[in-house]
Amino acid sequence: MTDLTRPGKIAKPVITSIYTADPSAVVGQDGRLYIYASHDMDPARGCDFMDRYHIFSTDDMVHFLDEGEILRSDDVEWGRPEGGFMWAPDCAFKNGKYWFFYPHPTGSRWNDTWEFGVAVSDYPNKDFHDIGYVRDKAGRGVGGNCMIDPCIFLDDDGTPYLYFGGGAMPRGCVLEDDMITVRGEVMPMEGLEDFHEASWVFKRNGLYYMTYSDNLERNNRLRYAVSENPLGPWDYRGIYLAPTGCDTSHGSVVEFRGHWYAFYHNCVISGRGNLRSVCVDELFFEDDGSIRLVEQTDVPCPPVGPAPEPNPRAKTYPASSGIREGALTLGEDGAVRGFENAGSFLRFSKVDGLNGGRFLLRIRYRNDTGRLARIRLIVNSTDWSLVNLVTPELTTPTADGDATFTLPLKPGRTNTVDLVAFDGAAEILALTAEPLD
Repeated sequence: MTDLTRPGKIAKPVITSIYTADPSAVVGQDGRLYIYASHDMDPARGCDFMDRYHIFSTDDMVHFLDEGEILRSDDVEWGRPEGGFMWAPDCAFKNGKYWFFYPHPTGSRWNDTWEFGVAVSDYPNKDFHDIGYVRDKAGRGVGGNCMIDPCIFLDDDGTPYLYFGGGAMPRGCVLEDDMITVRGEVMPMEGLEDFHEASWVFKRNGLYYMTYSDNLERNNRLRYAVSENPLGPWDYRGIYLAPTGCDTSHGSVVEFRGHWYAFYHNCVISGRGNLRSVCVDELFFEDDGSIRLVEQTDVPCPPVGPAPEPNPRAKTYPASSGIREGALTLGEDGAVRGFENAGSFLRFSKVDGLNGGRFLLRIRYRNDTGRLARIRLIVNSTDWSLVNLVTPELTTPTADGDATFTLPLKPGRTNTVDLVAFDGAAEILALTAEPLD
């Protein structure tokens, strides 16, 4: 019998280049699946350093595209002066726009001042701008102590519901059509057993499901309950995701192209509970509507669509064409070695940004050392992130891998990309710049 208090098989993440957590999976109006994830900034500093929300997307459940950063604490005028604390988000489409909900404190006393920010865009993957935070009819915020993890659910009739909560205090309410004002009262969600955080609501065959994480110490699990009413009361049904080897657990459930999927996170790449990675496995239901325990796998989900076609506008720059600074050497195969020497960097100058806009930077590398390597990505003198160069068992079955990151480039051959050694050892083979807009 499965021991639901301990991790079993640990799954292979689908997002590996940067650390991501709390995945909210949403099918966009274009039929593509989007993952709205929090970003565990690296190096970590507890969970207070989380910032810079990224979106990922897929058409086939095998290839996941980094759509880039959409919001950071610097963009939130009403937010905590020190920044950080951009925790688990969600997104929904209504009134012809995408509404992105995220928790963020308004003051330095972060755990007492949570509110639910709202950013809006005409697109599922870019151009979001903050419009304030959710308030009641009197103009007061509905957050406060431990109030985190917003989930936005649209019922079949278009009614928007907002769920949130932490510290054993699950809450739910209806929103007005403006998507930022509470209609009526905020209500406690009754009938949930051992609620901790991470509310998520979906509907299947006329039945409402609420999933959430529990309080098992250092091994949170995901549980679920059902109801015939979107605000409960709820009928507790059990555990559907066993511990993942990570202190926390947070997930979402979505139907995509005739299959149901469970998204969640673990820390198999870093070994640290505050540097997490998004995973996904197929979800199955029994005939009575109960959820079968998710099998956390180390193989990709079967494809549900064709693989993406190569982008003819992408340009590849061999590593041998870059400028090496520090203890980097060029091998006979053209690979740049020596990335175990912190501070050394490989510079690609005059990278072509074409007409400007979002570009996917694809770093082709080889890491057969058996341990993680990290490099810092600096573009046009801006430090964007540490990027993971993982070992083959955590990515493709070959020794060569791709680390990807999407960011804006300037028009023309005016862009400089620096790959700076941070720790670990790897070889850089090439850089590809692929326009997304």
